[in-house]
Parts: sequence; structure tokens; C-alpha cells
Amino acid sequence: MSRTAEQVVGAGNRSLDVAQQAAIVIGASLFVALCARITIPLPFTPVPLTLQNFGVLLVGLTLGSRRGFAALLLYLAEGVAGMPVFNPTGLGGIAQLLGPTGGFLLAYPFVAGITGLIAERGQSFARAAMASVAGEIILFAGGIAWLTVLTHSFAQAVRFGFYWFIFAEVIKVMSAAAIANGWQRFYKQH
Repeated sequence: MSRTAEQVVGAGNRSLDVAQQAAIVIGASLFVALCARITIPLPFTPVPLTLQNFGVLLVGLTLGSRRGFAALLLYLAEGVAGMPVFNPTGLGGIAQLLGPTGGFLLAYPFVAGITGLIAERGQSFARAAMASVAGEIILFAGGIAWLTVLTHSFAQAVRFGFYWFIFAEVIKVMSAAAIANGWQRFYKQH
């Protein structure tokens, strides 16, 4: 039985769509890796200040829950495989997941997923900011929980992984929300 031209074109479009989606997910994982390169080690905590969290929020806001989750899962797989995608102040590879930033890193797919899920419900700056705040709650819950395991002290974990970062995270949330909202408006117009 021969396939019609429509079937062939349809199959080609699905393949192209899959290839495009894969390229978007891979590009997003590499964007987060690039953001990880912008790192400021802080002398009073083993957790550095990086742009990774901003990248994760922006990926979730712009790609949505499924592709955002997939991109950050891929990002973790790249790091575990030894690719230099994590912040350069850490040990790299799987050791990075077992170190002080491991809880934050392991939360990334869920941060992108929930941020994307909330953002999919409506597009506005307020919605994007709310989605980013929800993502940050998941991020810090994971990061502080892991730091508590490592330090055996919730108070120490909060000192190491929360207080020093509040101001920077507010800026990241607002920036990611503004960029995602601007991108959505631009995309709708074109």
C-alpha cells in the first residue's frame, strides 16, 4: 500500500516538529549552563551566587511545564555525565549533586515545571512573577532541605542557603517575569 503525499508530508512535519522541540530543549539546557558560568563565590557560605536560578525561571516561563522540565532534566544529565554545565566553583559531575548546591540543582526540573505550569494558565507580568515566586519556593525548599542534611542544622542551612540570596532572587524573579512577558507579547504580535 503506497502512502499519499499528505501522509508523507504529515510524517515529515511531525519529524521536523520533534527535531525542533528537541533543539529547543537542548538549547534551553545550554542557556542554563551559560547562566551557571556567571558565578560569584561568597566567603560566608558554600553556596555561590549565580544566574542559574534566573535561567531556570526563564526556561520554565518561556517553554512551559513539559519542555521546561525536560530541559532541566537534560541539564542535570549533562552535568552528571561530566559536561562542564554546573557553576565552576563546584566539584562538577555527580559530586556537585552531593555537595552544598545539590538540593538546589535537583530541584531545577521541578522549579521549571511548576513555573511553566502556572505561566501556561495566563500570560501577564503578574502571572509570570507569581509563577517565578512559586518556583523559588520549590527551589529553596529543595536547597535548604539538602543543606540541612549536610549541616545537621536547619538554622545553619538557612544561613548558608537563604538569607544571603533574598535580594538577588527578587531581582531574578522580576527580570525573568519581565523578559518572559515581553517575549510573549512580541511573539503574539508576530
